[in-house]
Amino acid sequence: MRHLLTTTFHRHNHRLPAILHHLLIRHYRAPKPPAPPKPPKPPQKPQSFTLHDATWEDPYSWMSHLNDKVAMRHMDIYMEQEEKYIEAVMSDTEKLQSKLQSEMASRLHFDLSTSPIRWGPWLYYKRVEAGKQYPVLCRRLASLNEQFISNKDPSGGFDFVSGKKIEQKLVDYNLEAERFGGYAYEELSEVSPDHKFLAYTMYDKDNDYFRLSVRNLNSGALCSKPQADRVSNLAWAKDGQALLYVVTDQHKRPCRIYCSMIGSTEEDVLLLDEPAENVYVNLRHTKDFHFVTVNTFSTTFSKVFLINAADPLSGITLVWECEAQAHCIVEHHQGYLYLFTDAAKGGQMVDHHYLLRCPVNASSCPRIWERVFDDDRDMVIEDVDFCNTHLTLIIRENCSFRICSVPLPMPARKEAVRLKELNPTFLPLPDHVSQIWPGPNYDYYSSTMRFTISSPVMPDAVVDYELSSGNWNIVQQQNLLYERTRILYGTTSSGGIANGSLNNLKSDFLNEIKSEDDNLWNCLSEFYACEQYDVSSYDGVMVPLTILYSRKNKNKNQNPGLLHGHGAYGELLDKRWRSDLKSLLDRGWVIAYADVRGGGGHGKAWHHNGRQHKKLNSIKDFVSCAKFLVENEFVQENKLAGWGYSAGGLLVAAAINSCPDLFRAAILKVPFLDATSTLLNPILPLTAADYEEFGYPGDIDDFHAIMKYCPYANIQKDVLYPAVLITSSFNTRFGVWEAAKWAARVREHAIYDPKRPILLNLTTDIVEENRYLQCKESALETAFLIKMMES
Repeated sequence: MRHLLTTTFHRHNHRLPAILHHLLIRHYRAPKPPAPPKPPKPPQKPQSFTLHDATWEDPYSWMSHLNDKVAMRHMDIYMEQEEKYIEAVMSDTEKLQSKLQSEMASRLHFDLSTSPIRWGPWLYYKRVEAGKQYPVLCRRLASLNEQFISNKDPSGGFDFVSGKKIEQKLVDYNLEAERFGGYAYEELSEVSPDHKFLAYTMYDKDNDYFRLSVRNLNSGALCSKPQADRVSNLAWAKDGQALLYVVTDQHKRPCRIYCSMIGSTEEDVLLLDEPAENVYVNLRHTKDFHFVTVNTFSTTFSKVFLINAADPLSGITLVWECEAQAHCIVEHHQGYLYLFTDAAKGGQMVDHHYLLRCPVNASSCPRIWERVFDDDRDMVIEDVDFCNTHLTLIIRENCSFRICSVPLPMPARKEAVRLKELNPTFLPLPDHVSQIWPGPNYDYYSSTMRFTISSPVMPDAVVDYELSSGNWNIVQQQNLLYERTRILYGTTSSGGIANGSLNNLKSDFLNEIKSEDDNLWNCLSEFYACEQYDVSSYDGVMVPLTILYSRKNKNKNQNPGLLHGHGAYGELLDKRWRSDLKSLLDRGWVIAYADVRGGGGHGKAWHHNGRQHKKLNSIKDFVSCAKFLVENEFVQENKLAGWGYSAGGLLVAAAINSCPDLFRAAILKVPFLDATSTLLNPILPLTAADYEEFGYPGDIDDFHAIMKYCPYANIQKDVLYPAVLITSSFNTRFGVWEAAKWAARVREHAIYDPKRPILLNLTTDIVEENRYLQCKESALETAFLIKMMES
């Protein structure tokens, strides 16, 4: 019997796996994938608004009622739901976020100190002490530190050879944070010309204004006065014995100028009180401290007044005025006033700045200002700076930026001269320079000037330019290749790596290591390509587009892409190298920058053609650049994302409304999304520049123009929107309600797709001042983009 059973078992044994498999399949029930998290639904409280000939509904207007306790309780609950929602949606990217954060943190500067700035007998600099969040402002005597390059050497400000302490701590911003509720953000700081005092303003987060303090640099103690609130501007006079400062009203309009005598117990003297609600005031001292200039301006005029710095109570003198708002900077050099302005000439708007001059003691009224340079469309002057011996100019040639210098005093002639005739000396610069920032250059009597050179393919380089000799020196620039090698292999010198240790390194990195001589500017163009194109917009206007990609990972029509835009206030689009974007570049992403109308760098007309009634030009320019990337196969179709900050958030959100199927994802950082409500009933104070930029809804034409481009008012219904990550802040300065309203309305109107979530990322701190939070936020944004493109 046993034998029979055994034989039978063996004979049918080959069938058992199939039978078991069949039975298992019949009874197996695959676990259901977890349901995607549902987005929050805030309560709707319908409210109608009527203006001019239009009526509209806004069920989420309650979110901005900051004084309504019930509304704010609802808002708190809603914000908690948003936090949980983003955590749930992004939970599967935690490892990726951690990896990205580590990558980004490894690229931060090891040395958080600034390059020392020489002013008079002192070298001023900031450095971050180990384990501290905020820097310390320090100085040391230049005569004891002629070779002082790194402010960590000698360590801790102590000279071990002489046994002397050579560093003086002036302000510890970690202690300032204790004064201001754990947060330290400095808006202004000016050392007095006698180097005895420091005047500075710190942001008071609880009261939402900047508070003025004056510190005695010899004793380190705070002066008893002045200690003013709501200060927006300041300037020293009387060789440091007097401080002039501007105070804002309750609407944050700079309107009053005070003069405080340091050490005096008398009340500060009111020098100017501007009552008109549409007039703004600011002031600055000339570089030689002979004068303080006062600018008053509105949408209809601009004026410049002069105060004798030796006697600030002697009154103010009008030296320049023009119709309409204009940028006006007055400097003084050896008996001449120089005016750098973009004011209209003969009633005709000009497209660029120009330089004028007249004698200080001119007797004519009004003053007769003469042109310094002839107009030259090939060499447009973007900025100027003075020292005792030279005039330096930042020049734009087409889309390229350059620096040159001209000896002073200028030739005595009445006629304007072409800049080229003066044989200016040019500083050699790397390719693809996107912006040049003048340094503080406090020392009027020094012929060395500092500039920061920016490029999409090069970390910012701080350069000292010796005008008399033409010599220049890079005083600070991060060498990413050296830092990377140092982390990987523990090496101590880029020169040593280049000359003696290459054979010991992995072959993958051989070509990425260069000596200082081979790569003087620490440029990354060998690894990342930077290309510039002119894209035809809807009306035939050519829009500059800069495209950045990894040479190693470029695959035609296969790369995801990220398109940046801003296009407002005539400001240059920030195209500086960002080390956090390297994580996307190295993963095959294309990074692009659209210089749309409304921005800067291409003349005043470029700005004017993208503001107010012409704001739609900015949006259509951005859409044209997005289509160019896809149609020319730089970016794979359905793998393009947009990125916008503040007014750039308005640009990208409006572009999404216009062509939602063009974008797969978007990042909107503290965006301006509800232009209609914000401009009509501003909860936060607005300036004249805001209305000049976007329009005033009280005017019927402006109102209809705003309604056409306002992102919140033009969300399409029953359309699939891209995934969007909106970053906003609980700090009311950024208007978190705009982001919350827009997110709620898009979810309400658009087709719901859990693979295209609308996420609201809320922060409690101002991220820009915290490197850790910067990396954490950038890692979240990058992980979001990667997840959306791969889903």
